[in-house]
Order: sequence, then structure tokens, then C-alpha cells
Amino acid sequence: MMLTAQHITEAARLLGEAEQTHQQTGLISLRHPEATMDDAYAIQAEWMKQKLDMGRKVIGWKIGLTSRAMQQQLNITTPDSGVLLDNMLFHHGAIIPKNRFIQPRIEAEIAFVMKHALKGPNATSADVLAATDYIAPSLEILDTRIFRSDPATKKARNIVDTISDNAANAGIVMGAEKFDPRKVDMRWVGAIVTCNGEVEETGLGAGVLNDPALGIAWLANRLAIYGEALLPGQIVLSGSFIRAIEAPSGSDIVADFGAFGQVACNFA
Repeated sequence: MMLTAQHITEAARLLGEAEQTHQQTGLISLRHPEATMDDAYAIQAEWMKQKLDMGRKVIGWKIGLTSRAMQQQLNITTPDSGVLLDNMLFHHGAIIPKNRFIQPRIEAEIAFVMKHALKGPNATSADVLAATDYIAPSLEILDTRIFRSDPATKKARNIVDTISDNAANAGIVMGAEKFDPRKVDMRWVGAIVTCNGEVEETGLGAGVLNDPALGIAWLANRLAIYGEALLPGQIVLSGSFIRAIEAPSGSDIVADFGAFGQVACNFA
């Protein structure tokens, strides 16, 4: 790590302030060009700690940057992760309150709900299947508390900014259907995602590391570095298999997963 504890605390404070005021904060990578991915996770952890101190509860995790295209775009070779909190959870058919988010976008994903704890450092996809209670169709709501690009320099945010910003996570919409992951070929679970009746994106689960369970194993192994694990009852978003879709006010989003169900929400 390159940043001081003071830098980390201040960056986390600015993220929280941006979320509350709907006024995005500047790029951490521009303010601290020496910052590493470890610094970014430290900022994320401090921001989440500040939220927990205000009464929030952890309900799970999200995994991002699982597609090869996104990794190449950011010049990395590994996914990233963020934290799901209790006030981020919505259910199929939810109306998202107006102005809840700054610049919301939507991704389609397979959500894993854990039945047993899953601990690294040597977790495999088989371990993931054994520890999972069920999988379900879901939407992830992304938001950006940090500018996507700096207004003055036009510098685009990078992996340090994204991880610090809780891997851009802001919410999850859970579908009602539940499936046994041992009886589903998740590579072929796909979705047609529409906004206001227009098809915006389609994709298959194979886009997530060729096996969404591999992302869950990766997360369990990463958390083991910090003495943490995936816990029973936690929800884990395994990564998107579509590009992110803009969802401004008035967007009616429907993800049709075919035999795997539907999940929808409306941004008021």
C-alpha cells in the first residue's frame, strides 16, 4: 500500500459525501496516482466501515470485471469485488425511488445465495456448488460516486477508482425464482434485457469466466487473504454477462432469462 491512513479515511469520507449529496467526487487515481489496488480495497473497506457504523448490515458481495472484454479495457487480468448492504436490496418488480442514485446503470447477473460458509484459499467451483443454497436471476444496479472521467483533464477513471467506489455497486434486484446450481448449466443461462420495451442487450452466463461459479471461488480465495469468508445466507453477484445499460428516471427494465425466470424494476 502506498497511501497513508489519513488519505484512505479522507477518500472514504468523500465517497460517502458524494453519495449523500449526489455530487460526484474527483478521481482518486488523479489525486493519488501512486495508489495501488490494495489502497483501493482499503478505501472501500473504510467506506463500508463508515456505513456499518451508521447502522448498515452486510448481506453479501458483488464480483465485477469478470468478462475478458472489460478486463482488457482496464488492462487488468483479475476481477474485482464490492460489498452488498441491506439498504441495497430490491425485489422483482421494485420501483426505484427517484433520485436514489446519481447515474444508475443496470447489469444482468446470476445471484448465488449461500447455504454454508465458503472459505479459501483453495476454494474450487465444486466447493462453490456444494456451499450454495440456490441461484436466482438478478439485476445489479451500478452507480458512480466518482466521476467517470475528470471534467478538466478528461482522464478516465481506472481500476483504483472503481474498486474504491465499492466496485461501482449500488443495489441488487433479486428475482423470485430459485434453482439448484448443480442442475443448471450456468454457461447457457442467458437474458434478453429491455429498457422501455426496446432490446438493449443480450448475453450468456459463459461470459462470466466461462463458469459463474469460478467467480464465487475467486472471491472466497481473495477474502481468505483478509481472514474473511462467504457466510450462510449471503448473496453473491457472480458478474455481468451484458454491458451496463444506462437507467435514467423513467426507465422500465426487464431481464427475461427464459426458463430461468424474469426480473424487472422501474426507475421512477
